Amino acid sequence: MDDALYAPERQAKILTLLQAQRRVSVSSLRERFGVSAVTIRNDLSELERRGELVRTHGGAILTDRDDVELAFSLRSQLYSEQKAAIGEAAAALIGDSEAIAIDASTTALQVARHIGSRRELTVVTNSLMVAYELASVDGITVVITGGILRPVSYSLVGEIGTGVLSQFHISKGFFGAKGLTLAEGLTDADSFEVRFKRSMVAACKEVIAVVDSSKWGQVATASFAAIDQVDRIFTDPSAPAEMVQALQERGVEVHLAGSEQGD
Repeated sequence: MDDALYAPERQAKILTLLQAQRRVSVSSLRERFGVSAVTIRNDLSELERRGELVRTHGGAILTDRDDVELAFSLRSQLYSEQKAAIGEAAAALIGDSEAIAIDASTTALQVARHIGSRRELTVVTNSLMVAYELASVDGITVVITGGILRPVSYSLVGEIGTGVLSQFHISKGFFGAKGLTLAEGLTDADSFEVRFKRSMVAACKEVIAVVDSSKWGQVATASFAAIDQVDRIFTDPSAPAEMVQALQERGVEVHLAGSEQGD
């Protein structure tokens, strides 16, 4: 156990551990430094705010500050409570007898998990996870776009799948993103994913972004939707108030789902 340290000293040691191990847990850090779990979570939150790491359920992983994608299973753990609240709120927009599109993001998957009571609903998706989630749900027809499999996101991309989109009158599309800014709009890391999302956006009458507050102010490799293409954004209450107001002034409806939550 390290002797009592000031927060900056402890946070520096946490970063040193991360450089060596690539991931740390709250429980191991609590034992190592002899402080409470709350104190460790506060340290991790501060380091995440500075862009040094990414919080996970029960700990953190090192971030290299680039656009390398995390595996789907790991991304699903990040901000899981916020994503669930966002997905539930966004799903309330979906009615019976619609055709909707859902992309391959972890937050959009949460939308799929909250639409089980709909009837005569058609879901067009490039996500194998969304298709699996809805495969046995009565009243929902799942259309998989087809294409080239991206294992990191369990998504299908490429021109093979874009032709499917034009065969449906898609009323609403639900999109996650790696970044959201006023200038760049919705951005993502992978160029193949970006190209397919652009086609999906173009096919939807209403574009709905589902992005937790950690994505606000971030910019990934390329844009797939400009702000003036986005009709609504569902996020959590930690989204920066200045950006929320700026988006509302530009005609984008912003919905804050859930409440302020810690770990």
